[in-house]
Amino acid sequence: MTLKKGVRHGGKRDYYEVLGLQRGASEDEIKKAYRKLAKQYHPDLNHDNPGAEAKFKEVNEANDVLSDPQKRQKYDQFGHAGIDPSYGGSSYGGGFGGFGMGDGIDLGDIFDSIFGGGMGMRSTGSTGGPRRGSDIAVSLEISFMEACKGITHNIEVNRAETCDTCNGNGAKPGTTPKTCPECNGQGKIRVQQRTILGAMSTTQTCSRCQGKGKTIDIPCTTCNGAGRVQRRKKVSVNIPAGIDDGQTLCVRGEGNAGTAGGGKGDMNVRILVGKDPLFERRGFDIYCEIPITYTQCALGTELDVPTIDGSVKLTVPEGTQPDTVFRLKGKGVKRLQRDGRGDQMIKVQLEVPKHLTKQQRDFIMQLDGAFTEKNYEKREKFYSRLKKFGEDLVKGFSGQ
Repeated sequence: MTLKKGVRHGGKRDYYEVLGLQRGASEDEIKKAYRKLAKQYHPDLNHDNPGAEAKFKEVNEANDVLSDPQKRQKYDQFGHAGIDPSYGGSSYGGGFGGFGMGDGIDLGDIFDSIFGGGMGMRSTGSTGGPRRGSDIAVSLEISFMEACKGITHNIEVNRAETCDTCNGNGAKPGTTPKTCPECNGQGKIRVQQRTILGAMSTTQTCSRCQGKGKTIDIPCTTCNGAGRVQRRKKVSVNIPAGIDDGQTLCVRGEGNAGTAGGGKGDMNVRILVGKDPLFERRGFDIYCEIPITYTQCALGTELDVPTIDGSVKLTVPEGTQPDTVFRLKGKGVKRLQRDGRGDQMIKVQLEVPKHLTKQQRDFIMQLDGAFTEKNYEKREKFYSRLKKFGEDLVKGFSGQ
């Protein structure tokens, strides 16, 4: 169904004709035409024109539909019936198979009686009261050390804030929103339709006030009647020490502003922690691998090892084996929401020298010849177990 400009449908004029526009008009053209006509027919400026109020309501209704992309699309395709299911409804009055359900059947009552009101088909009271603002979600990248130590970050976010000009009511200063005449302030209307099962009624959000229960004659020019405006804001977020990669912080009251006096939503900050060239985190413990020489392993040494708090002394005892792990108590990450810290693990890795000169090779051979089996406890135990497979295998393994 395609509407033609200038044609009435069930007693209502085409909305484009009401605003003096051609089909396909831009958003700016709609806004400009509405402001001009709203001022022209406003009742306060037309005390001697009894027809002005009806014109003013007609202009507001047209603007309400054409300024909303979704409503406009439905209107362009289906006309007035696309935005008001009860408009021009069918007069079909039959039952089904001889069992008429009668007039005035409320689907909400049916579902309430069967499911205990859990289907959301019907609600009571006005829907135009205060509504909490929606939450917003952002991601924040921080460094490994910032996650360990904690830090305060300023995050820039785009969010809806209460309009300062109208204080959130959407009306031009000096005017106030009025009770919607379509739904009497309830924010919803009861719609009756004829179906093959008979006449059935349901409740729907009022299309005139969009469920707010209020209508605005002269919208605030700052927020265009929305009561909220989009602004970019800096929000200071305290990142606690011990936060881990992928965790989310909830910052209360830093989300989108509510409507009709409703509270603000929250801001959920997802933390992304970068990698560190020295440390690896596992829970609240820190792991670090340190290469040491053969001499340091054999004779023992004292090393300055890094921690997230700075360097500390680590004593490596004589005869330390490769891949030995030393534990530094309380040098890990602070535990979230409780006292104490994790530990730091230092794993020593034996680095075997490469690119040896002939002189270095000779020195190593001389050193190796000075050792006896008593210097190699692990190898001695291994050989004793290997003997049950035969002496030849033992000689082959030891290179003899």
